[in-house]
Amino acid sequence: MMQALSRFPADDEQAWQVRSNVFFGCRAQWITPESVGERNPLHDPERGLAVVADAILDNREELCEALGIEAVRRSALTDPELLLLAYDAWGTGMAERLVGDFAFAIWDERGRRLYAARDYSGARTLYFTRDPSSGTVWLSTVMAPLLGLPHLPGALNRQWIAEYLALPYTVDAVDGRMTVHEGIEQLPPAHYLVADAEGRLTLKLYCRIEEPREKLKLGSDAEYEEALRDVLGAAVKARLRTHRGVGAHLSGGLDSGSVAAFAARELRARGRALYTFSYVPVADFTDWTPRSRMADERAYISAVVEHAGNIVPEYCDFPDRNPYSDIDDWLDVMEMPYKFFENSFWLKGIFERAAERDIAVLLNGQRGNWTISWGPALDYQTALLKRLRLVRFYRELDGYARRIGVGRRRVLGSVWRRAVGAGASGMRHPVLASPRLLEETGVVERLRRQGLPVQGNVRSAYEARRRLFKQTCFWNLNGTYATKLSLRYAVWDRDPSNDLRVVRFCLSVPEEQCVRDGVDRALIRRAARGYLPDKVRLNQKVRGAQGADGVHRMKAAWPAFIREAQEMLDDEAMRDYLDLEMLKESLLKVREAPKPEYAYDLDFRMLMRGIIFRRFVRLRGRR
Repeated sequence: MMQALSRFPADDEQAWQVRSNVFFGCRAQWITPESVGERNPLHDPERGLAVVADAILDNREELCEALGIEAVRRSALTDPELLLLAYDAWGTGMAERLVGDFAFAIWDERGRRLYAARDYSGARTLYFTRDPSSGTVWLSTVMAPLLGLPHLPGALNRQWIAEYLALPYTVDAVDGRMTVHEGIEQLPPAHYLVADAEGRLTLKLYCRIEEPREKLKLGSDAEYEEALRDVLGAAVKARLRTHRGVGAHLSGGLDSGSVAAFAARELRARGRALYTFSYVPVADFTDWTPRSRMADERAYISAVVEHAGNIVPEYCDFPDRNPYSDIDDWLDVMEMPYKFFENSFWLKGIFERAAERDIAVLLNGQRGNWTISWGPALDYQTALLKRLRLVRFYRELDGYARRIGVGRRRVLGSVWRRAVGAGASGMRHPVLASPRLLEETGVVERLRRQGLPVQGNVRSAYEARRRLFKQTCFWNLNGTYATKLSLRYAVWDRDPSNDLRVVRFCLSVPEEQCVRDGVDRALIRRAARGYLPDKVRLNQKVRGAQGADGVHRMKAAWPAFIREAQEMLDDEAMRDYLDLEMLKESLLKVREAPKPEYAYDLDFRMLMRGIIFRRFVRLRGRR
């Protein structure tokens, strides 16, 4: 298993073993100052505990206070040491007290049990398998070290594949325990695992994210704004813990802009700069997107850079890359098929650039739409209309129409369609899975019971938000690619807008603070005054369209793409997995010259997803 991990760069490699019963090993990447030279795995013979950890804890002061650790000891305390002290004090209840990105395992010598936990949003991965004949439990950050174990059948998991191909979202499977490999499971986000001496293995959910019944009541708008700045500022500050450089993904939007602005201000006080990386289209691309979208966000990005100061920007166009060119490399990274090909080439490219500049922490604001910049204007108006709060409804409708520069009748039409259930588009998503596979696995009914119909459904933003925090499957994707890219490049992707304290605060804020007088995302727009330029802070008319030049980039590769799509249709082995008749129709629609607008076309997307899946199956068969 350690040999299988040797492909990743590491600052140190350590191991700990108890006879033939327990083995812990770690190839460590030193990200935080405390991690430099730390013992990991760590054995505490006095307490009879050992830990191996892939973790950065962000509430260290809070934990130290609760554990009664003297102030003079805190700065030198490593995260593995804190984990052992937390387990010694709180046992299996420790995970619910932790804030940060973590996956770890603890061997309790006295209790003769193994305890492992993964953070609430699955920011770090943890896979496991158990040999049914011996009861031995094996755990690993990635799947490769587990694949050669003799008790595993070496087969693909057809239930996982059915869900992966049936779901229209980028989610891989609704069951957070399943993986693409039969016999290998993953510990779902917000769960812990206990394996005891009697051979029992149990998993338990330790953290639920729900909107509180009673909303936060503060005395004024200014107090809400200050509270958001405080909780976001603390989350950003906690994620700047590194002895190397700090970078950030920076688009032209509110979320990444706010995170970068807060980080740049904090780093300035420390005499350090923030390095930002921004994806931009290639030079010969002509923006085809509607007026409400922008493929090139440079004007807004540069406004943030100039206003915030203390930022060293880099605009990354990766002219030699496209969604098709990096498929094999991404399959190697992910150890499974993936769906997010539109942004794959530049996501990996930014990690590479960050590693070249000795960046250890790469900030982002990916969860921001659901936390710090929450406030969907049209869905709020729909809710007001349904509750017959007509005076407030008219005020919001009128304000929104004026701010985005359209007629009230047009906005009313959009709100009315939402109110009667027609939604914004009513688009039905094609199903990539073959009818045979759907019938065999019963996946359509299974997903329907989970509230995830295979052809998609139009929900309000409120329903989507509740589902996002309720169903842990939605959290897996970001953690999976972030963990595995971090192993390859020794760069941790960290999201302050996903901090557990930030999430709980934002869920407690009254809706009237988040949408007001037609202003969507109202609280962050007010709270970021002084941090962001008004060009970005008050922008309601245009949003970024990342990846819009994806097909344009594929012009030279289009013949190869079409050939591979045809090979997929001619591959009888794929008929067991893919709906080849549907894909045949899709190929007929796009096989001529590549049109830039295919970037968001469902037929092109289905063909790309099919090709990626087939490549995975074929690459796996050759290994």
